[in-house]
Amino acid sequence: MIQARPAGLDLLDLARRAGLESIGKKVLGGERLSLEDGLALYRTPELHLVGLLANHVRERLHGDLAYFNVNQHVNYTNLCNKLCRFCAFQRLPGQEGAYQMTPEQVADKVRAQLGEPVTEVHMVAGVWPKIPYSYYLEILRAVKAVRPAIHIKAFTMVELDQIAKVARKPLEQVLPELIEAGLGSVPGGGAEVFSERVRQATYHLKLSGEQWLDTARKVHRAGLRSNCTMLHGHIETLEERVDHLDRLRRLQDETGGFQTYIPLSFHPENSEMSDVPGPTALDELRELALGRLMLDNIPHIKAYWILMDIPVAQVALSFGADDVDGTVVEERIYHDAGATTPQHVRRSELVQWIRDAGRIPVERDTLYNVVWSADPGRAPVGRPAPVHA
Repeated sequence: MIQARPAGLDLLDLARRAGLESIGKKVLGGERLSLEDGLALYRTPELHLVGLLANHVRERLHGDLAYFNVNQHVNYTNLCNKLCRFCAFQRLPGQEGAYQMTPEQVADKVRAQLGEPVTEVHMVAGVWPKIPYSYYLEILRAVKAVRPAIHIKAFTMVELDQIAKVARKPLEQVLPELIEAGLGSVPGGGAEVFSERVRQATYHLKLSGEQWLDTARKVHRAGLRSNCTMLHGHIETLEERVDHLDRLRRLQDETGGFQTYIPLSFHPENSEMSDVPGPTALDELRELALGRLMLDNIPHIKAYWILMDIPVAQVALSFGADDVDGTVVEERIYHDAGATTPQHVRRSELVQWIRDAGRIPVERDTLYNVVWSADPGRAPVGRPAPVHA
């Protein structure tokens, strides 16, 4: 159900009653929130107020529009040596279920969707040091050979770090070669939480927060846009979440390269951290709202439906989110971790979900160019600024 949308004075009055008047004034005035403000919003029991504040910002930026795209996922290998305790997808060679697709198999996945109006292929996978540099170029070229016009969003910052290592070249030299082979943008996974305490406890073999941010900085300087993420709902503290959001915000001030923030819900099933309960639906809504309120310089907030029940993703469109991702097709990473959502939805289903949530569906490409709108008269409020060189 869509929340009531109070006028500014009513919203400020609600904030005053909740002891959050100064935050309400900042939100209504378009001012940046402090780390202390973020902690207050995490701690307040007034979740509906947090949602209303986030919805105010969301509608100021995007009105009633809600974005989706027609995409497909290809998780090209689950071989991984990072051994993250929260991951149920990773395998070592010889383990049951371990696989690495050939470039031809990657091409076959794309070829199987030629009858669908797919505009993006999203390729992320495990990190395995024995995969040669040439392989990454070959899978990009294989996708482009089958579907030349498709946009390839591929390789998390963690994967890019490994690709540069096996190439034995600086990432600044590797990125132009990947772009020439077909890379169009970069997803935001692998950031987890930028806390060194959390990294040592759960994913100590992966990039540190500073290394992830530095890799993203290089990606943006190469002219590529990326997404950014936070894995929430495990052992991180509220202070660590706010710090993570602030560090994303500061890099965005510097580069302007992040186009979408996606809070990723921890799924404990089938992982070494199965004793951790994971986030509730209310936690997910609060996380989306905090992302919208704290990340004032990132244009879009995504409710990634694959990670949450579809009704929660619909409600999220009134808690700060303006995007629900896409049709997906065969997502494996989160389904191996126990996600029970569908692996594929039809375009018409996404359109109906958005309409049922009281929003106007807008099909976009990866870079948020409008492909189709249910209301062509309502254009997007604005385009994101170009990536800073």
